[in-house]
Amino acid sequence: MGDEMIFIDSVFGALSTMFKITLVIIPIMIVMEVARDLNIIDKIAKGMHPITKHFKIADEGTILVTIGLLFGLTYGAGVIIQSSKEGHLDQRSLIIVAIFLATCHAVFEDAILFVAMGADGVLLISIRFITAVILTYIVSRKLKIEV
Repeated sequence: MGDEMIFIDSVFGALSTMFKITLVIIPIMIVMEVARDLNIIDKIAKGMHPITKHFKIADEGTILVTIGLLFGLTYGAGVIIQSSKEGHLDQRSLIIVAIFLATCHAVFEDAILFVAMGADGVLLISIRFITAVILTYIVSRKLKIEV
């Protein structure tokens, strides 16, 4: 009888978690499509420029950082690859963007998911963003690839 209860509790716990994740992911996907259609990402990227200018990356890199920051590596990687193929991003900027996004990607999506599970969202976002900015700044100053 005890093993059956553990199994049932586990199944209901997993289903509950999947339901919470679904309630977060579907609205995020809708917001992402609307933001792309209304050029909101470009406006947010302009707000990010005061931070990314210290990394000495191409202007296109700021948009890529913003996309990866907001929507994650899956969507961001596709945009980064396309931008790189089109020659909008030099090798140094590409490396700097990759370092930033490896440290800090999909912060809002992840934070919403973790908040749904009980984490402190502000603390989570702050730590990830500050760590990414500091690490990327240090690497951008040490990286010896010429533009």
